[in-house]
Formats: sequence, structure tokens, C-alpha cells
Amino acid sequence: MSRLTKNQKAAAEKYDASKQYTLYEACELLKEITYTKFDASVEVSANLGVDPRKANQMVRGVVTLPHGTGKTVRILVLCTPDKENEAKEAGADYVGLDEYVEKIKGGWTDVDVIICTPSVMAKVGALGRILGPRGLMPNPKTGTVTMEVGEAVRASKAGKIDFKVDKTGIIHAAVGKVSFTPRQIYENAAALLNEVLKLKPQALKGTYMKGASICTTMSPGIKIDVKAFISGSAE
Repeated sequence: MSRLTKNQKAAAEKYDASKQYTLYEACELLKEITYTKFDASVEVSANLGVDPRKANQMVRGVVTLPHGTGKTVRILVLCTPDKENEAKEAGADYVGLDEYVEKIKGGWTDVDVIICTPSVMAKVGALGRILGPRGLMPNPKTGTVTMEVGEAVRASKAGKIDFKVDKTGIIHAAVGKVSFTPRQIYENAAALLNEVLKLKPQALKGTYMKGASICTTMSPGIKIDVKAFISGSAE
């Protein structure tokens, strides 16, 4: 059995692993039990009572975090020449088409978001085996296949993220950095959870959000009182 480090012991003394905290309490506590020397990412996980194998119970969406993600988002726009200036002016890091399609075929995926116009989807679709597993495949449902490339770039730079339930029924999403204030972490996490709640499948029977937790890159997970959050009885 591995021994707890000094920091792990200190963290364990500050919170009860079996207790459910209000979302705001969890955000405050998170900063107290994180001892990393780097600016750790904050992640929210939500356990949903859905069966992702059924198309009518798939949960997927996008949300713009009020305080952004805390990290620099590298964006590639794949488009025809008439849309290149719009993408560049909006702040896209890479803009083009054929040259980047070839680079991706060669294994290059050094970006966080890929946006494209509908007219080039035939070429982009051929990259599915490379981009899909990395979560980079453009999709109309997440606003990354659009004619409004400038607007899409600005939204992604401002903190727009997409999320999708995995095969075990859990959604994982980064909602900021530990350097954020508890209020900023709370507002970002609340924005995500509220969006997930809005997407409850009509076909679902039983409990939708069964549980949720929040953690940083190296911290233990803190359980969130989902019932209190949904009812609005506590922050």
C-alpha cells in the first residue's frame, strides 16, 4: 500500500471524502487542497443516468464559460480562400486548407480547436480517423462547422467548450484553472452543469444527474451536492 505524501495528508485533513459539498463550498475547498507548483486545471465530472449506446440518450453540447478556460486556445480554420481573412482577423492561429489537410494526414494535430466551412467537409471528413479520437473533428452541433468562421473563432477564444458523455455515462470538462477565484470557478462550473441539465433526454426514465464532483489536475475529487444545486437551495 502506497504511503500518502505530506501534501496528500494535508489535503485529507481539510475535507471529508464521504461528504457532499455545495458547489461553492467545493470551489473554495478545491483551492485549499491543491498544492501543485503549476497552475493546475480544474475539471468537473457529472455522472448521468443515461445509456450512451442509445441515440436518443446521447448528451452532447457546448457552453461558453463566463471566465474562459484559463488557457491559450490554438485554433485552426480550414476554409476556402474567400473566408481566410475573416478567420485571421478573428484571431485564428492557423488558416488554410490543402496544406493543413496534408499536415494532419502526416500526424500533425498541434491545435485545440478545428473550425471549418461546410463546403470543405468532404476533405475534412477524410481526416476523421485522426481527428475523432483526439476530439478535434469539426461538428455542426458544436458550432465548428459554420459559414460564420469569425464568430466561431471569437467564441472559442472567449471560452466556449464542447462536452460529450462518454461510454460510461460520464461527462468530463475543464472549467478553468486553480488560480481562478472561488467565485470564477463556481460560475464556470455552474454554467456547465446548468447546460448539461438543459440537455436531459426526453426518453430518459429515472434520475438524470446521479452525481457530480470537481477536482484539479492533482487533487482528490470533491463530491458536489447535486440535489442542492438543482433545487437552487444553495450555491
